[in-house]
Amino acid sequence: MAPLLILKTGQTLAPLRAQGEDFEDWIRRGLGCRDVIVVDVAAGEALPPLASCRGIVVTGSPAMVTDRAPWSEHSADYLREAVERSVPVLGICYGHQLLAHALGGTVDYHPQGREIGTVDVRQTGAVPDDPLFARLPLSFPAHATHSQSVMTLPAGAVLLASSAHDAHHAFRVGDCAWGVQFHPEFDARVMESYIRERQDDLRAEGLNVEAILGRVRNTPEATGMLRDFAVLATGASGLPPR
Repeated sequence: MAPLLILKTGQTLAPLRAQGEDFEDWIRRGLGCRDVIVVDVAAGEALPPLASCRGIVVTGSPAMVTDRAPWSEHSADYLREAVERSVPVLGICYGHQLLAHALGGTVDYHPQGREIGTVDVRQTGAVPDDPLFARLPLSFPAHATHSQSVMTLPAGAVLLASSAHDAHHAFRVGDCAWGVQFHPEFDARVMESYIRERQDDLRAEGLNVEAILGRVRNTPEATGMLRDFAVLATGASGLPPR
């Protein structure tokens, strides 16, 4: 069976890397399948032929899509072709923004600043039979940390979910490409690490760090999305119980 591709666009925080953890490790665990390859495009690794991949998960990154780094633009071209070929894609945070950019949407710094912590994501209800969102409750908690957002969706994209801060927290293009601004791979411990690591910046921005930490909680509904995507991409029969 062809593997799932984790398209790695950057690294997590240094203290977490020092513990031997990074985006791809959490995503691989969430996917729950063995046939996974990781390609670090930000480090210059070459992307495989699309025909060799069953699906693609695009990671988060400390980079900014608006910087238009050559590796990022090359990855955008790759994702555009993947969507044209109906290869399943799930873009997470930076990957969500990169997918939108690749397909003609716009990405920029959010005018209200940063969103960070465990946030309530609410479905629009526009597509009740969406393969990834149909089994989620109308409103569910998810972990988020980002300064840039998808400001306008690609033409033909379906808005799936929003938060109080970000109108475009999730979208779908076609039948098998999704972008989610939140991090389904994060657990509460990782989310707390991001808040504590950035607490000086958060305070300087006028945010209440203690209140943000106090709202951190587990996000099982969001995390289950990774396993569901793996099932859909690999063609396994039936979705696993959550």
